[in-house]
Amino acid sequence: MTTLVAGLRERRVLSVRGSRVDAVALGILAVVLLFVVTTVIRSPLKDDVAWLLWVARKWLDGQNLYVDLVEVNPPLVIWLYAIPARIASGFGLAPKLASTLFFAGILLGSAWWTATLLQGRAPLLERRVPVFSLIATLLLVLPGVEFGQREHLLAASVLPYIALFVRALEGEREPWVQAGLAGSAAALGCAMKPSYGLALVLVEVVGLLRGHRRVRLAPIAFVATTGLYGIAVLVFEPDFLTKAVPLALALYGGTDTSVWRILAESRNLLLGQAIALLLCWHSQATLGRHSSFLRHLYLALVAFAVACTVLFVMQGKDWFYHRLPATTATVLALILWLSVVLMAQAGRLGTGVPALPWRRVSGPVALTVAALIAFGAANVQRVRPWVVAAAEPNLSTEVKLVKLIKREKAKTYIAFSEWIALGFPVVNDSGVSWASRFDSMWALKGEIWRTREDGRAPRDWPIRRWVARDFVAGCPDIAVVDTREGINYIGVLVSSDQEFARAWSHYREIAAFDGLRVFKRDEAGCASEPLPPGRSPQSAVTPSE
Repeated sequence: MTTLVAGLRERRVLSVRGSRVDAVALGILAVVLLFVVTTVIRSPLKDDVAWLLWVARKWLDGQNLYVDLVEVNPPLVIWLYAIPARIASGFGLAPKLASTLFFAGILLGSAWWTATLLQGRAPLLERRVPVFSLIATLLLVLPGVEFGQREHLLAASVLPYIALFVRALEGEREPWVQAGLAGSAAALGCAMKPSYGLALVLVEVVGLLRGHRRVRLAPIAFVATTGLYGIAVLVFEPDFLTKAVPLALALYGGTDTSVWRILAESRNLLLGQAIALLLCWHSQATLGRHSSFLRHLYLALVAFAVACTVLFVMQGKDWFYHRLPATTATVLALILWLSVVLMAQAGRLGTGVPALPWRRVSGPVALTVAALIAFGAANVQRVRPWVVAAAEPNLSTEVKLVKLIKREKAKTYIAFSEWIALGFPVVNDSGVSWASRFDSMWALKGEIWRTREDGRAPRDWPIRRWVARDFVAGCPDIAVVDTREGINYIGVLVSSDQEFARAWSHYREIAAFDGLRVFKRDEAGCASEPLPPGRSPQSAVTPSE
């Protein structure tokens, strides 16, 4: 009787303690969620997200994707962004608010689903709420200003798949509905950046090397969903393959960065992965001695992270959001390893396995802590400008441009810059018409790069002519020239197109700030007419003194 009472008392204490842990975890998550949502809403929307929302709205209004709207992303990206765009128009919400809540819902849903699939499978995973809160917090915080990017959503979409993969390694039979949904969700996530599907292939290879040979539904659902999506593209958006893909292959190399620079900018990630790989050999003595499930989970996360790193380096772009899938998986793996080891050393895992001597784990623990601190410090550096922009929105370049456009009562607008943010979210927030088929000058930069590489302009992609014709036809009231870039777009267009030169002669500078020069069109307009006597186009736009 005494033993029974003691057992009930111990269970009650554990239940109360667990409830307190749940409450603290949810409290932390609530604070993080409020912080992220408020910051996103108050700061200028990320340029890529703003552009994709604008394209999705135009597509919903009847414009043809890849014909009227020049875009190189796969159709699924636009279809996905069309959901918050439709919600915003249907309920009279600001697109920024609708998209932020929509993306936050995807992240929270993925985190809860993943935590549910992991619950009770190993020590440290007994309670769903703390695991959910940890995953959700990382998904919310790690992207910083890149909140809602394609790679951000991709990272969230594959986590349930990885959880089911680890359960299969442990000999569990897959729940058919969950496996089908997880495979489909991972396929749709990877469809936004198709090359990342190879990362899940590597995860499956790890399973084969670990001796798993059973046919699983999740990868079958992944392949089937990918196939159905491919058919949908051929049926509904064939122009993606005939127009967008060739355009990207021909000109996107103009934005490439050297491998050495990419590696240098990825030093924190590479350091974290180097440590994670070293810990793979240590994991049998640390994670495996307490739970094979934890070790397999760790190996799956590291395999996915390493594959994603190789893929983003191969893309040749020095853009942080390309590192998000690898960063998310690496940080999760390191936190998993560190948590298990520290809890085991404190005797809190309850496995009955004695802890290792501290001399065996102190070195790896120190390296893991150092890697996580490096990730945290880098994240703070990325988030700080974002928070400043939310606290003082009037200081941002985008808001300054929006105010200037509204002050001048402009109806049409264009920006000569590779930086998309000068066009979007400026267009979204000011309501002006965008006088170009491109989101920025990336295609013109690509044409200039290709001309330098091949000795002649690409015949199939006369970007200069297209940009010039759009400018003359749109006759923007306000034109912004970014002087921070090394390419004089105005000079290139003036020297290669007479109609553009005549139109540009009607523009005079009205403001200069943040490395930009702002030009306003005079009353004469952009009609195709000879240059006025004594006036010549400003072919060289240089920074103001």
